Amino acid sequence: MAVGDRGRDARAHDPLHDGPGDLHLHSDRSDGTEPPAAVMAAAHRHGLEVVALTDHDTTTGWAEAAEAATSLGMTFLPGIELSARHEWRSVHVLGYLLDPDDGALRALTDRIRESRLTRARRIVENIGRDYALTWDDVRAHTADDATVGRPHIADALVTTGHVRDRAEAFAGILHPRGGYYVELYAPDPVTAVATIVAAGGVPVIAHPAGRAGLLPARLVERMLDAGLAGFELGHRENVEPALRTLRELTRERGLIATGSSDYHGAGKPNVPGEFTTSAEMVERIVARGTGSAPVAP
Repeated sequence: MAVGDRGRDARAHDPLHDGPGDLHLHSDRSDGTEPPAAVMAAAHRHGLEVVALTDHDTTTGWAEAAEAATSLGMTFLPGIELSARHEWRSVHVLGYLLDPDDGALRALTDRIRESRLTRARRIVENIGRDYALTWDDVRAHTADDATVGRPHIADALVTTGHVRDRAEAFAGILHPRGGYYVELYAPDPVTAVATIVAAGGVPVIAHPAGRAGLLPARLVERMLDAGLAGFELGHRENVEPALRTLRELTRERGLIATGSSDYHGAGKPNVPGEFTTSAEMVERIVARGTGSAPVAP
């Protein structure tokens, strides 16, 4: 499938800023603030042609997003952002074109989502000992079937007047050193990659060159052996020189390189299309994925 043909020549000079695709967008089915259809509308307003909804550990927003995207003339790539953990560090694995009904994938996401819910309740109980905050306050900020997480608690803290915004909540009350933190179950990154691959999906590590630094080289090799397809090189959290190292690895191994906004509506300042994925890389993802199909207008 050819995508982004119009304007391809003009965009070739800078695919991480001028490509047709934004493959990392969040709705209120996880920690975004807008319904899937509104997320697609925002992407369209910013001139995107190919979009992926990648809510955390859930695919419940696909149908609404696909309908909205195609009605606006955009191609929709089904996606997910799977939670993983290596030692103390969270690792987010984007998965494209996977089968949402794959048994192993569903079992894993169900376990993660249940852990998120239990963890959120415990965090709210902990915070409630020192601040006026209840579980009902948090539920008021979650959509039906949403993957509940700390961002929803942050929004409740804003509404109840304890902090000004999500950033202040995460810098203080919700910080791991804030005294209220509870660990989340998440699989190791190799298991996350292998699960996506087994479900016919295409796994890409999200924002892999952030301030926490690169994952250990031995772990990256194990993920590549498990079927890791590439890295999200275009993302506002990536920093040098780690990004330079991943660019070289991507080039040497012929891996997929994506660029995305990680849009969360009002939850973050990220804007659709601030980083993008080239038509060539979108086509490579489409050629590799077998669990589900793009939805074209």
